Amino acid sequence: MKIIRRHDWQVNTAQAMEIQTRLASQVSREGNVTEPQLVAGVDISVNREAGTGTGAAVVLSYPRLELVEARVVTDRIGFPYVPGLLSFREAPLILAACESLTVTPDLVMVDGQGIAHPRRMGLASHLGLFLDVPTIGCAKSRLCGFHTEPGDETGNYAELLDRGEVIGAVLRTRAGTRPVYISIGHKVDLPAAIHWVLACCQGYRLPEPTRFAHQAAGGNLKVEKQMTKSESYQERLFA
Repeated sequence: MKIIRRHDWQVNTAQAMEIQTRLASQVSREGNVTEPQLVAGVDISVNREAGTGTGAAVVLSYPRLELVEARVVTDRIGFPYVPGLLSFREAPLILAACESLTVTPDLVMVDGQGIAHPRRMGLASHLGLFLDVPTIGCAKSRLCGFHTEPGDETGNYAELLDRGEVIGAVLRTRAGTRPVYISIGHKVDLPAAIHWVLACCQGYRLPEPTRFAHQAAGGNLKVEKQMTKSESYQERLFA
């Protein structure tokens, strides 16, 4: 899968915030994915003691949602934990996993925020700009904004608001479970994002693409090839 270099990853906190602000204007909040054949999910797990992480990219067929390909990349974490800047910590490993895919998905679901972010540049939006494919943020918790509680039935949702702007939806994907936080990543609008998340749910709280990616990142899904990198992933991605 092709990666488009937008900036370097070896930056400090102030530079990272400036990059987010600059890139936010490049995010497309429009687009409607129609008849996708391949839907991907991405996630990362972190070994805090070792200072390493494992990024996973899993591709499923649609509408059967059967596993087509899975790739994982393990390497050191090159950016500290800073709330609001998680994409600088997580995106390089995820992009390395995506780069090793032999197929290109029509849609990518991200375990993280899209524009539901203080600077409107969460992980899903950041990845969308690097991958140049439609991306959707499907987070398990809220980063910013406020909302009412959605109804209890599957498919009910409430708007997520921040400073007078609708930045996402709080979606009930399964009755009796906590909702998830859906937001535009890139090249998709919010109604389409809600639709595709629900279409990829099969009785679990999380849609199948990110659920599989979570398993792969945690070592609980058999993958066709595991890459454990000795060189810097920044160097390999952007050499």
